[in-house]
Amino acid sequence: MTDIELGTLAAEIAREAGELAERRRREGVRLAATKSTLADIVTEADREVETLIRERLAAERPDDGFLGEESGAAGGASGYTWVVDPIDGTVNYSYGIPAYSVSIAVVEGAPDPEAWTGIAGAVCAPGLGELFTAVRGEGAWHDGVRLAVTAETPAGALLATGFGYDPSTHDGDLATVRRVMTMARDLRRMGSAAIDLSYVAAGRLDGFFERGLNAWDFAAGAILVAEAGGAVTRIDLDARRPLLYAGGSDVHARLGALLADG
Repeated sequence: MTDIELGTLAAEIAREAGELAERRRREGVRLAATKSTLADIVTEADREVETLIRERLAAERPDDGFLGEESGAAGGASGYTWVVDPIDGTVNYSYGIPAYSVSIAVVEGAPDPEAWTGIAGAVCAPGLGELFTAVRGEGAWHDGVRLAVTAETPAGALLATGFGYDPSTHDGDLATVRRVMTMARDLRRMGSAAIDLSYVAAGRLDGFFERGLNAWDFAAGAILVAEAGGAVTRIDLDARRPLLYAGGSDVHARLGALLADG
């Protein structure tokens, strides 16, 4: 498959998976388990949606690797890996807040964000009725409109962030917010990193930063931002909770300077 065909496949499966997630949301959410803390939940729908994605990809691309939040990693022979978050924003999902998404990316190279090259990504937010897509060298798109990150922020940057579920990390996250607010117009906290990054790509947000994200949280969103003319950087890679920040060139540079001080 060409890069464009891989992007089409990612978009098709993301849309199908989003429809399943939305259908299960209407039927009622059942709690399946907790993850790192009692606040970090898994629903039955998370597992069902990831199974659908994994089965669809296995049928279309049996030689590719897979890295998913719920079912873990599987190697492949092709050099490509699909990085999947079946429902990013599970707490929103469980509460009936529509800011949740299905995130699917295909990358080339080692299954490590610092080593791979993003090929294509799709973020479907079914509760919001939106699908964001990107393909390497072909731009990022939404409803047939090519996306572009914000170029200027004369009134200050509209930023987004997220907090970890472990209460012991909240003081550090709030300290980071205090540093960053010196450049901010305001701050948003939507609960889905994939949506936040999609909004940066679309120019709806000027920048985004968050500690402790997993590869599946940002893989597709990072491709969207890059293809929309922005940049995504991860720092503190040796720490327990690395820090990711994203934005257009000006916001990205200013975020980087502030965050490096912490």
